[in-house]
Amino acid sequence: MSTGMRKKALFLDSYFYPESTSFSHLEDDIINCLIDNEYSIEVLCPTPTRGIDERTRKAYRNKKDEFLYDGKVHVKRFYVPRERKNVFLRALRYFICNIKTYFVGKKYKNVDIVFSNSTPPTQGLIAGFIAKKINKPFVYSLQDIFPDSLIASGICKERSLLYKIGQRIEKKTYTLCSKIITITQSMKSNLIGKGVDEDRILIVSNWVDTELIKPVKKSVNCLFNEFHIDKNKKIVLYAGNIGEAQGADIILDTANLLSAKKDIFFVVFGGGNGFEDFKIKARKLDNLFVHDLLPQDKVSYVYSMADVALIICKAGVGKAGMPSKTWNIMACNVPIAASFDIDSDLNSVLKQSSSGLCVEPNNASELCQAILTICDNPARFSNGRPFIEQNCSKRRCVTKILLEFDKLTRKGESYD
Repeated sequence: MSTGMRKKALFLDSYFYPESTSFSHLEDDIINCLIDNEYSIEVLCPTPTRGIDERTRKAYRNKKDEFLYDGKVHVKRFYVPRERKNVFLRALRYFICNIKTYFVGKKYKNVDIVFSNSTPPTQGLIAGFIAKKINKPFVYSLQDIFPDSLIASGICKERSLLYKIGQRIEKKTYTLCSKIITITQSMKSNLIGKGVDEDRILIVSNWVDTELIKPVKKSVNCLFNEFHIDKNKKIVLYAGNIGEAQGADIILDTANLLSAKKDIFFVVFGGGNGFEDFKIKARKLDNLFVHDLLPQDKVSYVYSMADVALIICKAGVGKAGMPSKTWNIMACNVPIAASFDIDSDLNSVLKQSSSGLCVEPNNASELCQAILTICDNPARFSNGRPFIEQNCSKRRCVTKILLEFDKLTRKGESYD
């Protein structure tokens, strides 16, 4: 244990402030909860690159140490090249990050516990090696199952060398974990099926801050005027990444099929590798508005524009994880039309909460019907927020993680 009054946690991140990922706000909530409960945090991460401009990157290039949260969080950064879109160059950057993370991370002898999330997939393995080296418990936040996600997104096949390497990384990572925090029951079952002891798995759903993310009435939603969108129309909205896993062409196909419905209008706030191509294709449609993703503080306004919010993925992808945007949409009490794997946790949640409909992926006609059904009877599917408040509130979920940190540091668990 550390000698100071506060316990000390080491967070190993591939992305950290001022970068923003789907996990950033969750990690921020965890950090705030820990420092409010007698922890200090050491963050080890590379120079920021994702979602920032060149000016910001230059400002951080030589900023190796930074203190945040009134000095209770110490961020140590190391320089690596900027992230590129090319898959090979991105993988090379991850490799460099992992090597530097290990050689710097193993010097943190005075921490009580190690924490890491699962982006990139090798991050957990490196964090586990560091935890073993310094003889501290390791908590791993597993947001999607690797290498299953590679097959689901069509990157590789089950018999490929890449998949076999992924399996070895996965197996070794799990053996190094003191506790694996995963987000759904099906993910827990997946881990158990791969030989992970059930008592080392904790389900904590990704959460939403219901005080920040909440419904905004169309009459006062400034985004309608800002983007000159008719608030009297039924808005079908998608916000998120446009990439290989999403199969975003289904949005274009669905908008095309519903083009005769003059009271229905599609809105997309997007980003990612496939977004530029998507924008070009979208020019052919008069009932579709496309814009870059808006900042996180606009989430309530973005989803509250919608009468129906879309969640999409290619067939097989939905089995590997739970879309984090689900909770934000439901917190805004907006019905969901999902083009998603039927045997997924998302479909189970939509049924359990009566907050939307799920149809088979890649089927635009079925998605059209789901949209029309919701538009015809919105009250039937507007039950997301009560479900969130009862099951996925920030307070409930971060407290479960805090208790796990306390339990492991109290035990003084080690690898001996």
